[in-house]
Amino acid sequence: MADLVIVDYGAGNVKSVEFALNRLGVKPILSSDADVVGNAERVIFPGVGNAEFVMNALKGKGLDNAIKSLKVPVLGICLGMQLMCTRTEEGNVEGLAIFDTIVNKFPAKDKIPHMGWNSIKTNGSPIFKGIPEESYFYFVHSYYAECCTNTSSVCDYILPFSASLEKDNFFGCQFHPEKSGEMGERLLNNFLKL
Repeated sequence: MADLVIVDYGAGNVKSVEFALNRLGVKPILSSDADVVGNAERVIFPGVGNAEFVMNALKGKGLDNAIKSLKVPVLGICLGMQLMCTRTEEGNVEGLAIFDTIVNKFPAKDKIPHMGWNSIKTNGSPIFKGIPEESYFYFVHSYYAECCTNTSSVCDYILPFSASLEKDNFFGCQFHPEKSGEMGERLLNNFLKL
């Protein structure tokens, strides 16, 4: 059984996540094999790019069902988190429906994407242990997950949105912990200890 698997579906920020974990002394396995993902002790589902392309890539490899069926800690990053929601407005794509919320495009065309550092307000989730309130994380996105019962932190950009989501063994963050310096490293470390 692999300790930590990064879902590698042929796109996204896989290498930067791998390098961030290497800095923490962890050597993850990169895999697009549904069986390898399904037998991991923890899984990271990163994402950058087009929602429709990524969802088709997941379905083509059986990774959609593999991810939904996991009982171990799972962390979705950026588009990875968005595709764990019910649906995204980007391409009108149905998501994995792990988190009970939808993903919409930011309304103000002249201010998107939301890019750069922004602070978040958390609700005491174990993934934010040791991370001070109003800490800053690095964001790059044009679509946002609406706030819902699964929201574990909120960011405000044009409107309040889910900076992170949590349900059972599933965690997601809209920001990029692998690009968020010390606070991002703390979050990844917390995930590794879940």
